[in-house]
Amino acid sequence: MKISKCSSRVSLRALPVHLLLASQVVCAPSITRSAELGLFEHQADIGRVSQTGPAVVDAAGSYLVSGGGENMWFTNDAFHFVWKQVSGDFTFQAAVDWRGAGGNAHRKACLMIRQSLTADSPYVDVAVHGDGLTSLQFRETPGGLTHEIQANLSRPPLVGIGRQGEVFFLTATDPSGPTLGPAGPFMRIKLSDPVYVGLAVCAHDDKALEAARFSQVVLQARENRADQKPILHASIEIVPINSKDRRVAYHTLDHIEAPNWTRDNQFLLFNSGGRIFRLPVTGGKPVEIDTGFANRCNNDHGLSPDGLRLAISDQSRGGKSLIYILPAGGGPPKPITTLAPSYWHGWSPDGTTLAYCGERNGEFDVYTIPADGGEEKRLTTAKGLDDGPEYTPDGKFIYFNSDRTGTMQIWRMKPDGSDQEQVTADEYNNWFAHPSPDGKW
Repeated sequence: MKISKCSSRVSLRALPVHLLLASQVVCAPSITRSAELGLFEHQADIGRVSQTGPAVVDAAGSYLVSGGGENMWFTNDAFHFVWKQVSGDFTFQAAVDWRGAGGNAHRKACLMIRQSLTADSPYVDVAVHGDGLTSLQFRETPGGLTHEIQANLSRPPLVGIGRQGEVFFLTATDPSGPTLGPAGPFMRIKLSDPVYVGLAVCAHDDKALEAARFSQVVLQARENRADQKPILHASIEIVPINSKDRRVAYHTLDHIEAPNWTRDNQFLLFNSGGRIFRLPVTGGKPVEIDTGFANRCNNDHGLSPDGLRLAISDQSRGGKSLIYILPAGGGPPKPITTLAPSYWHGWSPDGTTLAYCGERNGEFDVYTIPADGGEEKRLTTAKGLDDGPEYTPDGKFIYFNSDRTGTMQIWRMKPDGSDQEQVTADEYNNWFAHPSPDGKW
């Protein structure tokens, strides 16, 4: 099972972005200090490494780093590391090239930031794998599991990592241009100063020794100024539930919301700038869906159970949201609700009924209406906000969220509004429940 979402949006201060590297060392590494390591001060093997080779700086100022080690994953790492200690915000960049053909597809050349030189240290890095996969990898606690956020690019000409407080973000250049900037993956991790920052190589085969060349290496402090304006970055991510690792399908500077799966799992629909777009799950360029006059669509939209119709909520007529239905591939919208505002949220499993939130006389409640239009039916009457109705796959319940108890919690009821019962009761404010397709979660 996989989930799509808009990642928590992060605003990054508008500064020239360079790439940063971080790495860690074993509990008792054999540390070498050399005046010939350029930007860095030390090098060592981290973890249990059978094959080793020193890092050297060539005449052009590039770093040739050789490393062995079984892996950099799970709870412990094994690799070769060249580093220096750094405090504060910074950016770090490098062009990464593997030396020699072959090798394990999962071998890793990294720009690493590490809390300590132990093999199980918390860390975050940008890893360029042997097969071109580029990802932000991280371990949040000592001895914890490693996770990653895969970027939607392969072998970028230039990669890096930036630190802004507790936020670490992957930067890269697009093959079509020289501009270096955030590529989507980011993570909040608490690392105390100073941290170990440098270049790392892991062969992903303890019997082998692999080498990577790091050129155009820049490690630069970031100065935060009061006049800097934040820049919004938004990403759509795919999250396999079992691993909790993530993959960026799309990154943009635009405001985007509400990715919905198509029934064949090949595309995602999302809204941006009042329009609805279709995006391949594998990534690529979004294509706008023709919604006719409806050019102020919001995040309340979704496909019918058979995948042939699209319900949208749009406020281009009258300034308040109304619900419309159109062909999934685009076409003239058909009005369904006449009272506003109305915000679509769910289709009944047989496709005959829509569930939505409507504000009438100052009260927000859950309503249903025939998908072909007709008279709406009010299902909730509690004071406050009742919102986000969604049918279970068997059609026996409608889940919704309500603040009738003081905090926003998940409730459910029969499709006719009877037998309303609370599902969650915790310290969180819970919104917009979506039962899984098999009805179990």
